[in-house]
Amino acid sequence: MRLRLAGAVLLSAAAYYVYLPLPSGVSEPWKLMLLDALFRSFMQASDVAHALGVCHRVHLLNQVVSWVEVIEAHSCPAVHVTDSALGGVPTRVFQPKGGKKLRRGVIYFHGGGWALASGRMRSYDLLCRKMAKDLDAVIMSVDYRLAPEAVFPDQYHDALAASRAFLSAEVLERYGIDPERVCVSGDSAGGNLAAAVAQELSSDDSLTVKFKAQALIYPVLQALDFYTPSYQQNQAVPILYRPVMARFWLQYLGADSSLEPVLLANNHSSLDQPAISADTRSKLDWTSLLPGERRKQFRPVVKETGSPGVLGEVPALMDVRAAPLLADQGVLGRTPKAYVMTCEFDVLRDDGLMYAKRLQDAGVTVTSDHYEDGFHGCMVFAFLPMMSSVGERSMNSYIHWLDQNV
Repeated sequence: MRLRLAGAVLLSAAAYYVYLPLPSGVSEPWKLMLLDALFRSFMQASDVAHALGVCHRVHLLNQVVSWVEVIEAHSCPAVHVTDSALGGVPTRVFQPKGGKKLRRGVIYFHGGGWALASGRMRSYDLLCRKMAKDLDAVIMSVDYRLAPEAVFPDQYHDALAASRAFLSAEVLERYGIDPERVCVSGDSAGGNLAAAVAQELSSDDSLTVKFKAQALIYPVLQALDFYTPSYQQNQAVPILYRPVMARFWLQYLGADSSLEPVLLANNHSSLDQPAISADTRSKLDWTSLLPGERRKQFRPVVKETGSPGVLGEVPALMDVRAAPLLADQGVLGRTPKAYVMTCEFDVLRDDGLMYAKRLQDAGVTVTSDHYEDGFHGCMVFAFLPMMSSVGERSMNSYIHWLDQNV
């Protein structure tokens, strides 16, 4: 009897911890709850370790990720997989076996808030392996440096160096890649890096080979407005909570974590900040860039007066290499055709939708692929044991677009 009672209490406690009210319409809510409970456990443990001075919270999280997810490079009957380097940056290469024809090429940047994860994780390995097989393409998954040891612009410089090497005649010839069929891609923070690289290299007239496409998966593109409709709507929706995204930004930019409440209140982008011009504000004015069905009933939160000196202390908040949404129209107009995936239940939804609109306004051909039941990170959960329906659908749609456009 006592054992049954104890079991019932433990089961109730576990259910209480796992259960999280989710908006109706999100794909397979119980799977998302279980995934979120796992993430929350790791994050809370890392916060405790950080507070006790045992190690930085990011280090513990990455140790857990490495233990659970990172796998060695191993080939299969269809794809040859090796660990190499591009421009001095560690890279896992997925190369289809057989044939002598020139193949398509994709360089991929993983997500993780510029601080977590790796292209050697099982989920990314499986994604890139499937891309290589289904597209008969060479896929190069880049392991750029991570925060807190590396801060902006280190990650950007790694992505840029790897991309320049990827487009070089030497690498294209070595791996049999068609210079007319190359794409830059990435998800979340990796989508940020992919967008920034696409902007930089499309404007570099010294290059003989340039990307023909950019594929951005729920990218993070700005840090001036934490009150877009998607930030307001999804602030408590896993797996990317609004405060966590602010923390990722501060870590990436090498800023003091005490600024998190300032960012979350939009005090850093108040109207009394002289560094933010009317032109800059127009580039993330979601009242004009988003369609009505995404704006919903939400209203902008723009403070008359805020925290003076924040932009002087963290100038990278205004740097287009960190925040590609702030790029000028002329720069956007030179970038290649684009695929932008967004998810309804994602704080970053509106970053991607606004970028797609600005690209279209600049004359770029854009495919906007929106998932009404999607959540942040869903595409990498397209495989067991955390396979989700929207993960499979989004991955297949992404690969199909690459097949039709690269």
